[in-house]
Amino acid sequence: MLASLIAVISVVIGIFGANLFGFVLKKYSFGFTGNSIIGVFGSVFFIKLIGRFGFDPIAISGNGNINYTLLTFNLIISFFGAIVGLILLKAISTKLNKFKNQKGNN
Repeated sequence: MLASLIAVISVVIGIFGANLFGFVLKKYSFGFTGNSIIGVFGSVFFIKLIGRFGFDPIAISGNGNINYTLLTFNLIISFFGAIVGLILLKAISTKLNKFKNQKGNN
């Protein structure tokens, strides 16, 4: 139960991170809904990827006690994972738009 709560908090932090980054740097924004979706997937992907090193919710709440150091790392990874996801998707979107515009001009 505690591990599930930690996972949900991580996802919420990811949503917050993506929306904050999109709000601060408008050129990376996909709107509130787009940023939220990207934040969920970016944070989950990074938590799954980096969680192998012991930052996953199960390791944080191993014996019923919360390891606050691991929790802090988990939340930071979730926050920055969402930002990286937003940057990567914006780069992909830009490349696809350039390709579409080049194809349309020929």
